[in-house]
Amino acid sequence: MKRTAKAEWKGPGFEGSGTLSTQSGVFKEQPYSIKLRFENEDGKLGTNPEELIAAAHAGCYAMALSVELEKAGYTADTLHVDAKLSLDQSDGGWDITKIALKLDAKVPDVSDDEFDKIANGAKEGCPVSKVLNCEITLDYTLN
Repeated sequence: MKRTAKAEWKGPGFEGSGTLSTQSGVFKEQPYSIKLRFENEDGKLGTNPEELIAAAHAGCYAMALSVELEKAGYTADTLHVDAKLSLDQSDGGWDITKIALKLDAKVPDVSDDEFDKIANGAKEGCPVSKVLNCEITLDYTLN
């Protein structure tokens, strides 16, 4: 399986801008720029690579956890995942230093110990987790 995305950039780094598009068409020429990336905290004017990574991680983890729960004989009523990505400046530039996953799960009939094992295993096995080179934490509430 292969998935694709495209970026187009015009102009100099700090003053230029670009668009991002995905194979599915969900993103079609979405604007992005350094100004939007670092000066638009609410993110309403355009996207940025970090937002897309956080979305991908939240979605991938929710799917991975759902599959692992099913393998163990459980079905989640809901899995709500928030991913908070930290982009920090260092001597070498900018680094993604951490992604904090916050999960609110409603899974009938699973014990706390069993859920902890499955939830953390899914975090480690999630394909997006595997590709990231940063600290990944998981905080969850099981209802």
